[in-house]
Amino acid sequence: MPPLSVTALAEMQMFNSLEQDHLSQLLDRHRESSHQPDQVVVMEQDWGESLFLLRSGLAKVRTYSADGDEVVMSLLGVGDVFGEMAALDGASRSADVVALTPLRLVKLRAAPFTALLAKQPGFALALARLEASRLRDLNQRFVLQTADATTRLLDALAYLARKSSAANDPQALIPVLAQREIALLAGLARETASRTLSKLRTRGTVTVTEDGAFTIADLNPLIRRGLLPAN
Repeated sequence: MPPLSVTALAEMQMFNSLEQDHLSQLLDRHRESSHQPDQVVVMEQDWGESLFLLRSGLAKVRTYSADGDEVVMSLLGVGDVFGEMAALDGASRSADVVALTPLRLVKLRAAPFTALLAKQPGFALALARLEASRLRDLNQRFVLQTADATTRLLDALAYLARKSSAANDPQALIPVLAQREIALLAGLARETASRTLSKLRTRGTVTVTEDGAFTIADLNPLIRRGLLPAN
């Protein structure tokens, strides 16, 4: 993958309201890095004056309950920014960020980012929309905590598909992941997630490629459960 250019940055939804000189400010002294699955990119309670832009791959934002159980707060896909909260309020990191697939990251300096937020309303609005989208996803998953296993798994698969697609497509190809990761996202025991996934495959709701990637072939079960709007 070539280094991130001003032109490529302008094509990302988060940054498309900014002018070229503003984009150049954001990329001033930026650094790019690659990470492998299961690598912890950001650690909870760490201090940092930088934020990150995800160029490729899929990551999870996680924390741990008082009982030591892992809780997945949200997913990060291409074009997502993270680490911005610590950059804005100067506090420590609020959660871990862990690679689910191979990642390509861009590390940005916080100072130009926060300065542009103060001066460019369109940029600030783009960040607000990103945060609202994350809150909406988190709220839906919270509401579904008491739902049946099929509903919770379908919602998790649709979420994975959308974050794996630049077009936010719930039928996009979901990359190969350990079933443990899918179960964690759905809030299910691994065995329950495996049985439920097998049933969905039998019904033709979910298809699996030869290498183990998933696709939601039939959206009707999600629409009936209120997970997706009816067309």
